[in-house]
Amino acid sequence: GLAQKADAACADCHEQAKQVQASAHAQVECAACHPKHEAYPHPAGIPKPGCASCHGSIAADHARSVHGRALRAGNTAAPTCTVCHGNAHELKPATAAEFRKAEPETCGMCHSHVADEFRGSVHGAAALRGITDAPVCTDCHGEHSILSPESAASPVSPSHIRETCGQCHGSVQLARRFGLSADRIISFDASFHGLAGKSGSQSVANCASCHGVHNILPSSDLRSSIHPKNLSATCGRCHPGAGRRFALGTTHQLEGRGEAAAVVWARYAYRILIPLTIGLMLLHNLGDWVRKLLARRFGPAAPQPRIWQPELRMHGFERLQHALLAVSFTLLIWSGFALKYPDQWWAWPLVHWEQYWPVRGTLHRTAAVVIMAVAVAHVTSLVVSRRLRSHWQTLWPQRSDVTEAVGVLLYNLGLSSRKPQVSAHSYVEKAEYWAVIWGTVIMAATGLLLWFNTLVLAWLPKSLLDLATVVHFYEAVLATLSIVVWHFYFVIFDPDVYPLETAFLTGYSVKPPRAETPMEMHAEEHAEREIRQ
Repeated sequence: GLAQKADAACADCHEQAKQVQASAHAQVECAACHPKHEAYPHPAGIPKPGCASCHGSIAADHARSVHGRALRAGNTAAPTCTVCHGNAHELKPATAAEFRKAEPETCGMCHSHVADEFRGSVHGAAALRGITDAPVCTDCHGEHSILSPESAASPVSPSHIRETCGQCHGSVQLARRFGLSADRIISFDASFHGLAGKSGSQSVANCASCHGVHNILPSSDLRSSIHPKNLSATCGRCHPGAGRRFALGTTHQLEGRGEAAAVVWARYAYRILIPLTIGLMLLHNLGDWVRKLLARRFGPAAPQPRIWQPELRMHGFERLQHALLAVSFTLLIWSGFALKYPDQWWAWPLVHWEQYWPVRGTLHRTAAVVIMAVAVAHVTSLVVSRRLRSHWQTLWPQRSDVTEAVGVLLYNLGLSSRKPQVSAHSYVEKAEYWAVIWGTVIMAATGLLLWFNTLVLAWLPKSLLDLATVVHFYEAVLATLSIVVWHFYFVIFDPDVYPLETAFLTGYSVKPPRAETPMEMHAEEHAEREIRQ
């Protein structure tokens, strides 16, 4: 058209008109940037439009960047459009392989030391070989809206490093093409560092903390910060003395891959123990609830309540221990699972503040101290108080407890026709009590190892921390489900105490001293006959 003829006419005198044909501005008419060019001789002093006239959003990004702010502050050496892209007549498309390959040198005009480090890294070496998928400066820092790493909006800030590195290391396609490990992001996300970072922690280690920033090297390179010989120094920045006595071993560790045998066996054991234990509890309690419901529905009318002397089930100091135990246990479960599942709605009140102050971790450790203090107080009270010790002895396991438990389970499942007599302090209370003792010991031991992880890494194998992590998590799952399925049933949903067993408040149970009265047993037998008929 006319525009092409005009541009061809410009080329008769101006070499730039020929150069622009091979540039990113090949489709831009000369007149778009050179007004009144048709007059000859060309008028002098006519201002040319700035890049922002066509690239407004890009110009706005640049103005917000560290470069744009430096220009406004009077730093005339700060880069402008032409510094990075070149002359308007010769600039190459930013996506061109030639442009990307030259990017480290372009940025190196101002950041020479960083550019030197980058050229020696795995990324820089790949970029120099012409691999267009290799990350260069703008892939990590951004293109025009480059921000300081201290800015929360920067892609290289601690809160975004994982996503930035994950653009390549989370790509299955790139992993296959270049033979990279495809599990690096997944394994990091599953680690404490990844979970804490996801929760909003700004101080926890991220990809750059271990691998470096611009001088990233393969683990086989002796200069690499993640070479086995250098791991102690790298991890020692946060964990002084780490790896001093034992090799730290694998860091990016996926479940079932390269784990210590004890870790694997512990996980398998809990995956069998939890369904088996909770399954038996569900069967036991569901059968108990159905039988009592049928007895009330089909049995004879309940007799008038007889007068009975309430039985003292919990002394005052025991009720205080129970209150502290209940509160601290609830906070431990909430704050502990909030680390594992920070994206859930119920975790938000804790993890929302993590980038400002470690609310979740502080709450978790405080509750842990309380529950351990309760355990110490409990043991001390048994030693110094004969009354509490005498009451505690009713919870000592007996051989008859097993017989009662099996008999009641068979009865609740319909495999036995008569319900056995159950002791006043039966297997129900004893199972709960000793499970709390066992769980407290296990959770305290593993929790202390995880809490004082720096000391553990300095003196003991890292595999011990891996084992503690697995046991701590699965024991928490088992404890939580046990409370919900077993304890809550007998203090809330059991028809004999519904809506609430108040012994933890008053000390006295709402149930008669004996578990079954003859009339209740007769009612259940009557209900069974009704069903059979």
